[in-house]
Amino acid sequence: MSGQFKTDTDQLGYFLKTLEACVSDLNEARTALAHVRADEIGTKRLDEACDGFQERWKYGAEQTQSMVEAVNEGVESNKKAYEEVENALEKAFKDIADRATSGQGGVK
Repeated sequence: MSGQFKTDTDQLGYFLKTLEACVSDLNEARTALAHVRADEIGTKRLDEACDGFQERWKYGAEQTQSMVEAVNEGVESNKKAYEEVENALEKAFKDIADRATSGQGGVK
């Protein structure tokens, strides 16, 4: 059965870092354009379209950040739980092996 389900906690850690980098990149891109005012770009119609885009982008970026943070929390929690299970199993197998080699035998 163990061959059918495996969890790579290092990959979960990498995934978390990737999510954090995505949010950071998105915020940096939005911040870089925040100082450009639409009225500096061109016609009134283009200025209004740019202002609208900037507002939608800000809203979308905030929503994306919120969702990524929720996913991040879930993945972090799962990663921690998997690590705790792995540590507990490792300790249990070590204890069994130690008892078997010390002549105590059996499982408590």
